[in-house]
Amino acid sequence: MDNEFLQTEEAIVAMLKTVYDPEIPVNVYDLGLIYRVTVDDSRNVQIDMTLTAPNCPAADFIIEDVRMKVESVEGVQHVDINLVFEPEWDKEMMTEEAKLELGFL
Repeated sequence: MDNEFLQTEEAIVAMLKTVYDPEIPVNVYDLGLIYRVTVDDSRNVQIDMTLTAPNCPAADFIIEDVRMKVESVEGVQHVDINLVFEPEWDKEMMTEEAKLELGFL
């Protein structure tokens, strides 16, 4: 059973890496915008995420894209997304790949 959860979590992360802020050429996962992903026994997913700025004009688009793509993962029943702003996002939360892509390295 643990292997099934691990596979589901890996599939969710892979799907999150296909979601992009339309203004930034890096996915939301590598940008460090995904703070927490949990999957319960019924395969309901809860995601805590943030945005690069609280007034992000693409917020609704990004959140709905995350929801739709994670719901498309086989076995996922329901997705709840909590938009949080603490801790506040900063560029140090990005992966090395994201920093390289954006010219921070």
